[in-house]
Amino acid sequence: MNKHERTRRRGLVLAAALLLALAGCGEKASLAPSQQMGENPPLPRPKAYLLPPMKVPDFAGWQGDARPQVATGLQIEKIASGLMHPRQVLVLPNQDVLVVEGNGPGEEAITTPKQLIAGQIKNQSGKGGKGGNRVTLLRRKPGGGEWDKFVYIEKLHSPFGIALVGDALYVANTGNIMKYRYTPGETKMSDPGTELGDLPSTVNHHWTKAMVASPDGKYLYVGSGSNSNAGENGLEVEYRRAAVLEVDAATGASRVFASGIRNPTGLQFEPQSGKLWAIANERDEIGADLVPDYLTSVREHGFYGWPYSYYGQHVDDRVRPQRPDLVKKAIVPDYALGSHVAALGLLFYTGDALPQYKSGAFISEHGSWDRAPLSGYKVVWVPFANGMPSGKAQDVVTGFHSADEKHLFGAPVGLAQDADGALLIADDVGDVVWRVTGARR
Repeated sequence: MNKHERTRRRGLVLAAALLLALAGCGEKASLAPSQQMGENPPLPRPKAYLLPPMKVPDFAGWQGDARPQVATGLQIEKIASGLMHPRQVLVLPNQDVLVVEGNGPGEEAITTPKQLIAGQIKNQSGKGGKGGNRVTLLRRKPGGGEWDKFVYIEKLHSPFGIALVGDALYVANTGNIMKYRYTPGETKMSDPGTELGDLPSTVNHHWTKAMVASPDGKYLYVGSGSNSNAGENGLEVEYRRAAVLEVDAATGASRVFASGIRNPTGLQFEPQSGKLWAIANERDEIGADLVPDYLTSVREHGFYGWPYSYYGQHVDDRVRPQRPDLVKKAIVPDYALGSHVAALGLLFYTGDALPQYKSGAFISEHGSWDRAPLSGYKVVWVPFANGMPSGKAQDVVTGFHSADEKHLFGAPVGLAQDADGALLIADDVGDVVWRVTGARR
């Protein structure tokens, strides 16, 4: 680091320290997250800040036999611990479970005090620890207890999405999709893998690449998050960003399927309609009650507003130049989840073990830094009817932070359904995989 860089960094640190001292004095939310759930959420006027509200609990982890709380009629067990930021879970045909372990590559340039503060807060919460850059295989032990763990694939680069189509296993790193030949029963991948295609990987403001295969296996759909909050890094770095990409599973050729979705972090096909759905993390820094994260169907060639507008055609005045022609086309999302819940995992449940949750979607809410009091940090369920959301979200798994909001035990990310119909949850702060089943009678 040269003298100029050291001086710049010291200036950022001093400015960050001052702003961090002011962070606790920020605005409190006036709406409960539940008030912003559904088809027509209330949207207050946007606000401008020297420093937006910031609140993140200090990392505590799960101590002893501590575990999340579940809704009446359910029970929860730990099937794996000691992982390195487990992000996604995939159940294989032989009932082994693959766990993707990864975190951000740490390549984003620090250019403002706010970015420095955000990084410090993230580390303080346990969300900024080193990811495993690997896939681990879990295999059930006879007699119960934690499952056996095997390192299945190593030397990945901030992996997130994973999908199996026949004997082809696809893993989405932050910058490419790797393809492996899957052999049932292996505890370590024998195929070295080949690169199927590249993914946007400059700056990596949003690094996660969620992925799902089409029902016929011909295409992979990949979520590519924006390289900024609201376009402040310039639109030239947003190429193939804030979009859902469609990737040919045979050739790796890709195109933008839908755009204007700031950070599509979960992708799934709704089983009744066959339509593609996504959850999205919306923009920050215009209020504790703006902007609601959302769940929406994803239309081919659809535009969802980012960065020019939010929740349909509500213009974001921070963005220059504006594009009123695009704002007119902005699609209103189908279902609001509440502001700053940071939804990361989506699962349409089809099993029989949890019948009260059939015909609906589980959504994991990782929790955000940009709201006080806290929102998110739980798994909810949204009922569906005729292929569309049909009621208020219900809490299913909670208790990821202390009641006084000072300590963080875990945070849910990826979701999967196993052969028994149990719900699997990757907890990337607690470094645990949880399994939710019906309570024993």
